[in-house]
Amino acid sequence: MRITSQLICQAADLLSGFVGFNRKTGQHIVRFSEDSFGMDVADDNITPTSEFVWQADGAGTMTLKRELIQLLLDQNIDDRLNITEPLRVYMQRQDVPEISALRRCIS
Repeated sequence: MRITSQLICQAADLLSGFVGFNRKTGQHIVRFSEDSFGMDVADDNITPTSEFVWQADGAGTMTLKRELIQLLLDQNIDDRLNITEPLRVYMQRQDVPEISALRRCIS
């Protein structure tokens, strides 16, 4: 199967769970319910995982950040996060620049 940037972006959009920054430990943590973070994670700091991996670059586009995907991979719960083969290939291909894309909500 040929992995394209479109497949990688689709895989990123299918990530499950939520990410929050724990102020007490100084680490990002993953939960699968917004209600399960506790008091050490501010409500406005809880982000759906599929949005967490994208970073706005100020030009109307967003970049799929390898360092943020790596934070998810470090949790060692790939199946629950729904990390699929296109994202694994993206992480292995350090010789290819990070993907930048124009993202918008489609209803």
